[in-house]
Amino acid sequence: MNHDASTWRELLDETTQVVGDRTEARWLCEEAAGLYGDEFRAELDAPATQRMGLALQAMVGRRLAGEPLQYVLGHWSFRHIDLLVDRRVLIPRPETELVAEAALAFAREFHASRGDTTVRVADLGTGSGAIGLSLASELPITGVEVWITDASNDALDVARANIAGIGRNAANVRVAFGDWCGALPEELRCTFHVIVANPPYIALNDAEVDDVVSANEPHGALFAKDDGLADIFAIANQARDWLVGNGRVVLEIGHRQGAAVVSELARLGYDNVEIRPDLAGRDRIATATFRRRPGRRGVFSEVNGE
Repeated sequence: MNHDASTWRELLDETTQVVGDRTEARWLCEEAAGLYGDEFRAELDAPATQRMGLALQAMVGRRLAGEPLQYVLGHWSFRHIDLLVDRRVLIPRPETELVAEAALAFAREFHASRGDTTVRVADLGTGSGAIGLSLASELPITGVEVWITDASNDALDVARANIAGIGRNAANVRVAFGDWCGALPEELRCTFHVIVANPPYIALNDAEVDDVVSANEPHGALFAKDDGLADIFAIANQARDWLVGNGRVVLEIGHRQGAAVVSELARLGYDNVEIRPDLAGRDRIATATFRRRPGRRGVFSEVNGE
């Protein structure tokens, strides 16, 4: 690409020809210019600096090499927040916004009837922080505590970098390292109102996985044993000992996993099990309620007959 003394209009046209999509080309040009929306359009006839032209050239090169646009840009929007994203975390997707929406609705219900109780939410395997930070940013600033956890320190580094982006509500966010509920402090057993997760749910031998996804996104956040169900089942099992009475679990699942997840949640003692569709009408979200028996401290206590 020739970037010497080119205007942004010329660079936008040239980038469109190279990448084959004008919207994508505009996003790349905006990122290189450090100007977005109306500000970028106002500068279309201004010349790009050499530094900006080189930055655009580097991004286009990465894109042509097959790197996902979101990683090339270095950030991506999710609901109402803009998230830093790179190869350490999954790319936030529209279907996961629906998972956050379901968890948010349940948390709001608890908050509306909370009295003096803090509404406590956990986003397990948070990755970039997409779900947990959306909940923290959209829930009231008082009476809320949101835990974001991950078993990858790299992912938690990304999530921590994204916390500041939600402003004052960042004060309600707690970060913990570890596998699923094992990351949560022991003293918080039976105190979570909502536990939400977008766990790995793709089968190890799934031939439908896009090559771009497999080549770029972290496999530990994509693939799970037992036909992709191992981590979903593990979270559902563990969550019973961390939820309050009538607490809710919200899980993103694969589009062929609905029946198996319904069966397992029922076996584990959950009520109100529901499978909700994504934007394409495919099974994508499992929600359920766990009703704790009076006088019991948790599932582990019940199993041991205490």
